Formats: sequence, structure tokens, C-alpha cells
Amino acid sequence: MATANIDKTLKEVNELVSHLIKMPETKMWVDYDKEADVLYISFKRPQHATDSEMLQNGILLRYKGEELVGITIMNASKR
Repeated sequence: MATANIDKTLKEVNELVSHLIKMPETKMWVDYDKEADVLYISFKRPQHATDSEMLQNGILLRYKGEELVGITIMNASKR
């Protein structure tokens, strides 16, 4: 990988760090479907959600019982 790409990636990751460490969860798995433009954030693996709630802003909250186990963000690149 070219040094410019590595530097860009490191800069973008560095900008995320302060936000990630403020999350209430200590473990997260992140997957991005570029074709569908959907970002999946899971707090459990496997998460096996039993219920979900779609917010008006295009964010889907996934629950297992009362516990939030994941977040799905539609149109992620436009946020």
C-alpha cells in the first residue's frame, strides 16, 4: 500500500478515536456495504437481534430483549 494511502487511513482513524472511546460499549464490529451504502455496527457477535426500531433519520436500532446489540445506518456515505 502506498504511503499516502496509509497516512490518509491513519489520519481518518485518529479522528475517530475520541468518538469511539466515548461509546458505552467496549467491543464493536463494524462492516460497511459500499454497494448498498449501509454501515453496520454490532456490539455482540453474533448479535441475534430479536427486535428492531427504525428511527426517522434512517438509523435502525437492533435489540436482543432490552439490550441494544447493533445499529444499522442507511445512506452512510451521505452523513
